[in-house]
Amino acid sequence: MKRLSMILAFLTIGLTAAVAQEDAKVETAGGAEMTFETEVIDYGTINQNADGVRTFKFTNTGNQPLIISNARGSCGCTVPTWPKKPINPGESGEIKVKYATNRLGPINKSVTVTSNATEGTIVLRIKGNVIEKQTSPEKEASEMAPVAQ
Repeated sequence: MKRLSMILAFLTIGLTAAVAQEDAKVETAGGAEMTFETEVIDYGTINQNADGVRTFKFTNTGNQPLIISNARGSCGCTVPTWPKKPINPGESGEIKVKYATNRLGPINKSVTVTSNATEGTIVLRIKGNVIEKQTSPEKEASEMAPVAQ
């Protein structure tokens, strides 16, 4: 009898805990949601020292104000700026990323965005290739052109 009472007590506690967890999930449902037009921006092939600013556009598709607490580039050559004020449900915002295009070669960088959205951290990416800017077109020597002696 004592054993049966203990089993019933444990079952009651277990069921109560399970129901309480379900109620907690229902109460926390919703919140801010960050929906981006794109999470990757391709610069393509750009010239050295070209404009390195690109914009990630997003909308708060949730039901609570969205607050971006931080945006961090993967290195010092990638500098993001973000809205400091809350973005209300249905409103849009922009995260601008400036890449230092004075560096030649491939671009493959990330920006980590931290917010109060249901998905607290989102990683955005930029990619492309920076080539040396040609200052004047190269002329090919003609076979018939006179040769200076």
